[in-house]
Amino acid sequence: MADSLKRDTVRGVVWSAVERFSVQGVQFFVMLVMARLLLPADYGLLGMLTIFITVSYVFIDAGFTSALIRKQNRTQLDNSTVFYFNVVLSLLLYILLWVASPFIADFYEQPLLSDLMRVVGLSLVINSFVLVPRAILTADTDFKTQTKASLIGAILSGSLGIFLAYRGCGVWSLVWQQIANAIISSVIIWILCRWRPTLEYSWQSFKELFGFGSKLLLSSLLDKTWSGIYPLVVGKVYSAEILGYYSRAHHFSEFPSSNVTAILQRVTYPILCRIQDDPERLPLIYRRFIRTSVFVIFPLMLGLSACSAPMINILIGEKWAYCSVLLTIICFSMMWYPMQSINLNLLQVKGRSDLFLRLEIIKKIMGVIVLCISVPLGIEAMCYAGIVSSLISLIINTYYTGKLIDCGFLVQMKDIAHILLLSLVVWGLLLGLFCFIDSDIVKLCVGIPLGMLLYVGVSLVLKFPELDELLDIVKKR
Repeated sequence: MADSLKRDTVRGVVWSAVERFSVQGVQFFVMLVMARLLLPADYGLLGMLTIFITVSYVFIDAGFTSALIRKQNRTQLDNSTVFYFNVVLSLLLYILLWVASPFIADFYEQPLLSDLMRVVGLSLVINSFVLVPRAILTADTDFKTQTKASLIGAILSGSLGIFLAYRGCGVWSLVWQQIANAIISSVIIWILCRWRPTLEYSWQSFKELFGFGSKLLLSSLLDKTWSGIYPLVVGKVYSAEILGYYSRAHHFSEFPSSNVTAILQRVTYPILCRIQDDPERLPLIYRRFIRTSVFVIFPLMLGLSACSAPMINILIGEKWAYCSVLLTIICFSMMWYPMQSINLNLLQVKGRSDLFLRLEIIKKIMGVIVLCISVPLGIEAMCYAGIVSSLISLIINTYYTGKLIDCGFLVQMKDIAHILLLSLVVWGLLLGLFCFIDSDIVKLCVGIPLGMLLYVGVSLVLKFPELDELLDIVKKR
């Protein structure tokens, strides 16, 4: 059992990592090319619609994906019930967005948003057809199939986006890129996944799954609404251009943070579900997940913060220079994201979606207070406020972890203190070094390898166990 669990974990981590970083790598390259062809305001316009799309997607999923993955004895009836719910609700929400699009445009005082919303909203309907197939593949830790679909979709849709941007289509090149990606990846998933819905529906199955998923729905709704509030406020209070800078900075910070988090969430959730009733192994494996994730994400985020200015200037040009100022700050808030997510995963594993919801409500109340204080002070103040919100969220998220498996905030911070200290030292040394270098290219060519060498070298000398864990995963694959 132990060998099987470890084998599935390693396999899941590897293929999930391949999917996330190959797909995000392609999308990142596409973004670099398109950012040189488009204006910050083009990205800002699409960013204004973020909250409406993400919140709609939360309603369509409704927590059923997590419920299906968690249910060890799920049936064909369960899968078909969720499938029809997803599709029907996506159609209803698309109609609602179609009707509401002129009012959204009026709110931002951007007439073009009405047409943009009516096209972008199609992605909700398209993606609804593969929510259940993806849940089934995730429960089986089959990330290889999902990798194929996501990678092909990213390459083909990215090529279309670059072509349209080159032809001067502006913001529409971003819109059609999203639609093409949804269509291509969904078709491939549908072909490769052997599951097909049957003509059956069960209200009993719906009630059982929704009993668990409903609280996750409310939690996700709060989380996605909160993540969309920042673009909404920036777009309304400031301008589309400022929102463009902010959204690109956030995108750069998400590349390491959100991808590592997504990999860990997709793998740790089904793995921890298997040992949810083992009080001895669960906290040990859980703490190992925390330490390993932090060992990877902390140096990535702080290294990105230190290198933000030369990297932005080289990759997407000096017209995006202000983006680097925001990125330097945002990295310090996003570095805590994996820890927050893994802590919330534990509540789902233990079936305590009620606690999950309670924590989300508390965090969002605190976050709104911090946001309201920072908005009048400017966009940079909002980014600094994001760091405060992130740390508050971590403290709150770890409260019930300490109650359930005796692994609260202080325990976790003690586990990762050596990693945090080393990462901060390397970050400070890089900033000091860059003060003596004028060339952006030289800063990156010297700073990146030097930072990696220092981090890995000290980890080897001090015998960090997390480095051995990563090396063990590589050797086993």
